[in-house]
Amino acid sequence: MSKHSMAFKQSVVEFCLRGDRGYRSVAAQFGIDHATVRKWVAAHAAHGLAGLEKKFSPYDAAFKLSVLQRMWEDGLSRRQAAAIFGIRNASCLSDWERRYERGGIEALAPRRRGRPPSMPKPPVKASGTDASQSDETKSREELLAELNYLRMENAYLKKLGGLNAGTGAEKAQVVQALRPFYPLDGLLKLSGLARSTFYYQQRALARPDRQTALKERIRSIFAAHKGRYGYRRVTAALRGLGETVNHKRVQRLMVELGLKSLVRPKKYRSYKGQAGHVAPDRIQRQFTAERMNQKWVTDVTEFNVAGEKLYLSPVMDLHNGEIIAYETARRPVFKLVERMLSKALRRLQADERPILHSDQGWHYQMPTWQRMLRARNIDQSMSRKGNCLDNAAMESFFATLKSEFFHPTRFESIDSLQDGIADYIHYYNHHRIRLKLKGLSPVQYRTQPLNHPSL
Repeated sequence: MSKHSMAFKQSVVEFCLRGDRGYRSVAAQFGIDHATVRKWVAAHAAHGLAGLEKKFSPYDAAFKLSVLQRMWEDGLSRRQAAAIFGIRNASCLSDWERRYERGGIEALAPRRRGRPPSMPKPPVKASGTDASQSDETKSREELLAELNYLRMENAYLKKLGGLNAGTGAEKAQVVQALRPFYPLDGLLKLSGLARSTFYYQQRALARPDRQTALKERIRSIFAAHKGRYGYRRVTAALRGLGETVNHKRVQRLMVELGLKSLVRPKKYRSYKGQAGHVAPDRIQRQFTAERMNQKWVTDVTEFNVAGEKLYLSPVMDLHNGEIIAYETARRPVFKLVERMLSKALRRLQADERPILHSDQGWHYQMPTWQRMLRARNIDQSMSRKGNCLDNAAMESFFATLKSEFFHPTRFESIDSLQDGIADYIHYYNHHRIRLKLKGLSPVQYRTQPLNHPSL
C-alpha cells in the first residue's frame, strides 16, 4: 500500500473542506480511494493535524474496551469511533467486537508476535527412522515403529487406491475409518490433510444432505419411466410437479446417483434402389407444423427377437409428434404400409390434405401407394437418396423407441414384443413429455384449449 506524506494529506483535507465537491470527486482528482478521503477528513475534524499522523503503538485491552463501550453507548459507527479515538483502521473494531463477545476482555489483549514458544518441533520422518540406517543397527522400538507405519500406509492405500488419489472428503473418510487402529497424526501426514481440513470434512459429513428429497424425486421419475429420461426430461418433469430446479443441478445429482438414460442404436433401412416414381422433397427439413394434419412423416423399422423379425410402420404428425397410426407385420411387405396408411387416412376431415413425407424405400415408390395418396389429394414428399437427415423426425422416434423400450427389455416371443410396442406407443402419445411441447405429452398438447380455439 502506498504511503502519503503529511503535506499531501493536509492538502487533500483542505481542498475537500473549502469546496463543495464530494469525497468521490476529490478522490478521483488526487488519485486515491474515496474512503481514505472520508477517513482523513473525519480524523482532522476530531483531532486536527495530529489526527493525520500515523500511530503504530499497540492498543491494550482496556483501551479497546473503552472504544467499544463508547461506540455502543453513543450509537457511533465504526468509522466515527475510529476517528474520535485516532484509530488508523476502522475495520479492526469489528474484530474487537467478535473477540470480546467470545472471550471477554482477556480476548482483547494484544497478540504476541512471532512464533509461540510452545510451538511443537517439526515432526520426524514418516517412518520415524533414518532410511539409510540398516536394520541390524536399529533398535527394537525403531523396527516396531517402522512396521506400524508400513502397516498404516498399506491400509491407507488399500482403501483409497493411491497416495495422491481421492478428494479431500474421500481422504477424510479413509482417515476416519483407520483412526481407531492408527494414530491420527500419522494418518494426517500420510494423507496430506491439515488437521483443520480433516475436522471440517467430518462436520460436513455429519450435516444432513439438503438434496435428499430432490434425489428421491429424481429416482422416482427415472424409475417410473424405466430409465428413458435424461436430465433434461427429468428437469421438465420436476417443473411440471411444481419444483423450481435448474437442469445443471439435476444433471449433477443424476451423475452422483449413477442414473443415465439409455443409449440409442441404429435403424433398419428399406431403400433398395429406384423402383418407381421418386417425389421431390417438399418438407426440406422443416419438421414443424402450425396445425394438425398438415405434415406427416413415415418410415419402417425392424426388430429382431430370438432370430425372428418384426417390422413396424408408423406415421407421425409433425404438429405435436403424435403417432396417429401404425401397423406391425412379420415381413416387410407392402400390406404393412398399406394398412397403416388406411388407418391414418380415416383420421382426416374432407378438407384436410397433409403432406406425407418418407424416404425412398421401395414401399413408397409403389404405384398403389401413390394412387392412394392421389385419391385423397395428398402431396407426396421423399428424402434425398441415402440422406437420413431429411427424415430426422421419424428417425428420432425410432431411436427413442428402441433405446427406451426394445433394448432394455427381454422378450420371450414376437407376440410379447407386439403387445409391448402397443403399450409403448400409447405411453409415448399420452404420458411421455416432450420439451418442445412445453413439458406436455403429444395428446395433452393436442387437446389443450390453445390448440382448439372453438373450445
